[in-house]
Amino acid sequence: MSEPLAGAREAVEKLVGDRATEWDLSGLIPDDTLRTLAADGLLCAEVPEASGGLGASSTENGEFTAYVGSRCSSLRSVMTSQGMAAWTIQRLGNPQQHAEYLPKLAGGSLAAVAFSETEAGSDLSAMTTVIEQDGDSVVVRGEKVWTTAAYYADMIVVVGRYGSGAAAVVVPVSTPGVTVTRVPQPSGCRAAGHADVRLDDVRLPTGAVLGGGQPLMLLVTTALAYGRISVAWGCVGILRACLDAARAHARTRQQFGKPLAQHQLVGRHLANLLTGEQIATRMCEHASRCWDSGSPDMVITSVMAKQVSSVQAAQGAATAVQVLGSAAAHEGHVVERAYRDAKLMELIEGSTEICQLILSDYTMSMPAT
Repeated sequence: MSEPLAGAREAVEKLVGDRATEWDLSGLIPDDTLRTLAADGLLCAEVPEASGGLGASSTENGEFTAYVGSRCSSLRSVMTSQGMAAWTIQRLGNPQQHAEYLPKLAGGSLAAVAFSETEAGSDLSAMTTVIEQDGDSVVVRGEKVWTTAAYYADMIVVVGRYGSGAAAVVVPVSTPGVTVTRVPQPSGCRAAGHADVRLDDVRLPTGAVLGGGQPLMLLVTTALAYGRISVAWGCVGILRACLDAARAHARTRQQFGKPLAQHQLVGRHLANLLTGEQIATRMCEHASRCWDSGSPDMVITSVMAKQVSSVQAAQGAATAVQVLGSAAAHEGHVVERAYRDAKLMELIEGSTEICQLILSDYTMSMPAT
């Protein structure tokens, strides 16, 4: 691990250990665990050093994200949300807002980003949350659903309509009019703090508004770019956890007088798992290189990495279940968790179908070779 994240894996291993199953079953990650990681800057490691962060590159943070994802996808989801909040503030905020919010996110505060609504999931153009100017304040009204990490958050970056365009606004959860309701028993990433957020005439200073007046979809794409590449790296972690579990089981489980690994059809499963992990890793590495170099392809490669990695993770987790059989049929088992968590990755930050549509449109815009 490079210098900005030296010792990061050891810190995560010390805090997580074998507790991921316990967290999955209870649906909660202990607050002190999240606060410790947040205070060390590990939940949003790409925040620049000048803003109190670790200044990690996308490539460095990506490999770390994959490691966290291999240990606990719920924790990785919180990490994605924290990083996405920080990224949105970096991209849309002014210097004063950077100074106000980024040191908090890199120093112990927890954050989430709220996009989806009951009638605005894949079609975020149907968003009805509004941010209205009222003198020296803004008033926020709306309801957000399935906001990852909102149950733990101190502040939520809420996306809504603002005048003729859109904006994001930083909403402290302690503000009057904010109600956070935990989603009960989600099927995947159960301890990621998914919650619905109601905003009833929430009054905030104008200085809480980020990027006011931008086209809605441009603002959403800016915020989602970070989330997509983070989810993609998290899927690499899911694949690595499944590969480790399947390999260990295939070495030791005996059937018909020999280890499972020596049966050709099981060997095919192991080969497919390895191939899927390598495909996802290479896609993520390419996307992170584009991110780090500031390439104009950084957004589309993030979409591509998310699309490929989430599909590979869902297929790989199903393959791992097939290899382990009943050994993986226990609630909370690493492969059973991966099977549920990976499917959710095909839905969030742009479903598989939405990503395919984006990639199709990009393909049609490409010049002939």
